[in-house]
This record gives sequence, C-alpha cells and structure tokens, in this order.
Amino acid sequence: SARVLGINRKNIYRHRQQPGKDLVLKEQIEAVHREHPAYGHRRIALHLGINHKRALRVMRQFHLRPPRRQAKYRATRSTTHHAYRNLVRDQQPITQAHHVWCSDLSRMVYRGTVWYLATIEDIATRQIIAHRLGKRHDSHLVLATLQQALATGAKPIIFHSDQGTEFMAERCTRYLSQQAIRISVSDVASPWQNGHKESFYGRFKAELGDINRFDEVGEFLEAVHHQIHYYNHHCIHTALRMPPTAFAAQMFSDTCLQKWGTCILS
Repeated sequence: SARVLGINRKNIYRHRQQPGKDLVLKEQIEAVHREHPAYGHRRIALHLGINHKRALRVMRQFHLRPPRRQAKYRATRSTTHHAYRNLVRDQQPITQAHHVWCSDLSRMVYRGTVWYLATIEDIATRQIIAHRLGKRHDSHLVLATLQQALATGAKPIIFHSDQGTEFMAERCTRYLSQQAIRISVSDVASPWQNGHKESFYGRFKAELGDINRFDEVGEFLEAVHHQIHYYNHHCIHTALRMPPTAFAAQMFSDTCLQKWGTCILS
C-alpha cells in the first residue's frame, strides 16, 4: 500500500491524472492553431489563460509547432539626410496613442512579380493605421499610405521611418511639414531604430505563409488585407497581451475615466 511504501496517495492520484490533462491541453492547443496558426507558446498561454511554462511543456511533449514559415526581410535603399534626426530615441517609452507613427516598406514576391507593402503603425497601440500595396517602392506609395492614414482623422506628432529614398523624397517630407508633423529618421544602417516595423514584418510574413499558394493575384492581395485585419483585431500581441484594437479601446477608456470619470464608446 501507499502507506507501507511511504508515498502520499494524493501524489499517486495526481500522477494518474496528468497524462489525461496533457491530452486535453494538446487538443486545445491544436484548436488554437487552427484559428491562429502562428501562435507560439506564450500567445497560446495568453489565449487559454494558462501558465506559459505549461504550454511550452505540452507543446514540446507532443511536438506541436506553429504552422508557419521562416520569413526573410529585406531593407530598402537608404541615403544620409542630415536635415532630420532620430526623435523617437528621446521619446521612450511612448505610451500615448498617435504620438508617434512609424512606417516602412517590405518586399514580397508573388509568382515572380515583386510587390511592396507599405504600412504605418502607431507605436503605442501597435495598430496598423494604414497599408497599401504597390509594384514600386517609391514616394508615390509612401504618400498614398500617409494620405490614407490621415484620412482616418488621426494625426501623429512625430512620423518615424528609416532614411529610404522613398521616405526622404521631397513630396513626402513637404506633405508631412504641411500637416505640421515632425519628421524622425533612424540612423543609416541602424534597422533596430525602427524595430517596431522590423518586428511587424517578420511576424506578418511568417503568419501570412507562402503567398505562392494563391492561384490568382487577387487572392494574394485579399489575403494581405485580411491578414492585417486579423493582426489588428484578433491576434494577441505579446507585448500588449491582447489584440492592438482591444488595447487601443482600453487605452481610450482609461483616458476618459481619468479625465471625466466615465466614457461611452460609440
């Protein structure tokens, strides 16, 4: 008996239950991966409300991996512009929505044709404010994305990017100046100074998956738009512990409570 062996009977019962609990969690993780195919153990844990160490243990036990690919990120060509400097470096941490927007372009090759995705992200909420696809990484694509972002009715104090020629083109810098938006740039060959965009594109491409699986270019373009909507509204951001739009709504609600005691969201 357990008493003769000096073993606690509760430990025996717990040991018998563990494999069954792990199998249940395995099925839950697989279900999460069907909806969120890029979730690693930390976002799995946040989604299921469990300890991340337990999620990692069970994923290792059953060889569960997020069904995503490794993405390659290519930077655009930069030039040195001494007129602008990195204003974001002195602003950390950024906790106010629409204080700083950051932007970058990323190269995507669909069945031999090169496309460029331009995005503008709010650093505080991690929301993608605007995005556009084009076949050329030029100032026209950047300006169109800027105009789309400002059409939302929001406007940043600072707009941050690298020193790519498309961002430093006169039509873009002039437009930003006309909107009374301060221009901030990363130092040359310093991609970590625009780390939010580096991180976003790395995860975005991994979660989007192999774009050559789409039969038509329209399907590819629709998938990009759908993935950005998914990122904004449904994907848990590990730094926020919730999707960006949910975090933005919470931030707005908290601000209203601090100012007026209550707030009604439309």
